[in-house]
Amino acid sequence: MSVGTQTNPHLAPTRPLGALYAGNARSVMLRGWRATASTNWLVMLSGFFEPIFYLLSMGLGLGALVGTITTEAGQEIPYAAYIAPALLAVAAMNGAIYDSTWNVFFKMQFAKLYEGMLSTSLGPLDVALGEISLALLRGALYATGFMFVMQVLGLNLSWWALLALPAVLLIAFGFASVGMAVTSYMKTFQQMDWINFVLLPMFLFSATFYPLSVYPPGLQLVIQALPLWHGVELVRGLTTGLVDAGMLWHVLYYLVMIALGLVFTTRRLRALFLD
Repeated sequence: MSVGTQTNPHLAPTRPLGALYAGNARSVMLRGWRATASTNWLVMLSGFFEPIFYLLSMGLGLGALVGTITTEAGQEIPYAAYIAPALLAVAAMNGAIYDSTWNVFFKMQFAKLYEGMLSTSLGPLDVALGEISLALLRGALYATGFMFVMQVLGLNLSWWALLALPAVLLIAFGFASVGMAVTSYMKTFQQMDWINFVLLPMFLFSATFYPLSVYPPGLQLVIQALPLWHGVELVRGLTTGLVDAGMLWHVLYYLVMIALGLVFTTRRLRALFLD
C-alpha cells in the first residue's frame, strides 16, 4: 500500500450505526432552534398562552360553578386542579406536535432542507433525533411555563408534582416522535389537515375536562387507547398525589411511542433521500 493511500485507524470517524447515525443530532437541533428564535418566536409564544386561557376560562370560570369533582380514585379536588394537569399534558403535546409536523413538512417538501443535510456526514437518525429534540424543547418550554402558573394558583396538590415535568418531557418526546414519523408520509397541505382532525377530538375526549366514568363503556375503551389519555392520567396522578404502580403502564405506552416513532422516521428519511 502506498503512503498516499494509508489511513490512520485512530483518526477514522466512528459510525456506530453506519450510514444511519453520525452522532451529531445536536447540530440539527441547534440549527432549528436558531431559525425558530429569529423568525417564528411570536407563533411560538402564542402557543404558550393557549392552555393558560383554557385554565382561566374553564378552571376558574366554570370551576366556580362546578366546585369540586370526584376522581376515579374517589378523591374530591377543585375542578381547576382537575383540569390543570390535563392542560399541562395538552401543552406538551401541542408544542411537540407543531414542530414535528408543520415545521417538518415545510422543511421536507418546500425548503428541501433534509436533502442538503443528508448530503453531508449526517445520517437520517441524526436528522430524526435533532428535529424531535427541537420539538421536545418546545414542549418542555410550554410545560415549564404552565407548571409555574399552576404553582402560583395553588393547583399542584402534592410534592409528587415535582415529577410532573419529567413526565411531560416523556409525553412531548412520544408525540414528537410519532408526529415526525406521520409527517414524513404527507405530501400536501390537505393531508396535513388530518393532524388537526385527530388532535381536536383527542383533546376534548381524553378525560381532559370530565372524568372517564361519564362516557359510555364502549367509548371509555376507545379513550383509553388514545395517547393523550395516558399523558393526562400520568400528570394528573402526580399533581394530585394519586400515585400507584399502575402509572407505569402510562410510562411504558410512551416509551413504545418513542421507539416506534424513531424507527419509522429513520427508515422513512432513508427511503426518501438515501435509497
